[in-house]
Amino acid sequence: MSEQLTLYLHKASPYSEKIELALAEANAPHKACQIDLLNKPEWFADKVNSVGKVPVVTYGGPNVDPDDPSPLSVKIAESNVILEFLADVYPESGLLPKDPVLRAKVRFFVNAVTKHIEEPCTAFVQGREPYDNALNGIEFIQRLLEEGRDFAVGDHYTIADACISPLLARLKIVTETDLGKFPVGMGYKLGEELKGHKYAKFMKYVQRILERPSLKQTHDKEFVIAFFKIIYTERVQ
Repeated sequence: MSEQLTLYLHKASPYSEKIELALAEANAPHKACQIDLLNKPEWFADKVNSVGKVPVVTYGGPNVDPDDPSPLSVKIAESNVILEFLADVYPESGLLPKDPVLRAKVRFFVNAVTKHIEEPCTAFVQGREPYDNALNGIEFIQRLLEEGRDFAVGDHYTIADACISPLLARLKIVTETDLGKFPVGMGYKLGEELKGHKYAKFMKYVQRILERPSLKQTHDKEFVIAFFKIIYTERVQ
């Protein structure tokens, strides 16, 4: 019998979705507990993560209700740390390749996604900078994608794909709905730019990854849109 594993998440959080994807790809038995980020229960900071962030997984210890986690379980935070942990716990999943060169490439890709996609896209959506840096980041990631490959690294779905997929799903929402704190219309404009030949390889990868069964299983588009409407109420006309 495998150790108990519980994921504490929020369905609008791309960081939580990374872990949901990895668990789905590994076919890993687990429990999930949704945490209301706008009204966090007191026990979450006391018993799970003192800084109050998701995702967190508890691993091992007795099989208890998620809202009363055991002190005997290990608590692991930070999404990219959790991704590597799950790859180690479920090595047969292929979430990390066995080949050391490919493993290094996966880790480089994960790091690049944080720096070149997550940070500039977040800054754009939050209205802190135009989308130029996001496009530059997309070009950087596009150069890492190999022609004829379905996945970010090698011939198998890895944590590299799990790391970027939630961001791509939210990029699609932003470009289709124009939701964000950026000036009105700039989300649509970004979407039009991404249709250009310049980003064709990247967009083909996006299309493949958004069709992945694990993403369709875990990504709640309507929930994310509803949450965006709550947090992005201030707009620049």
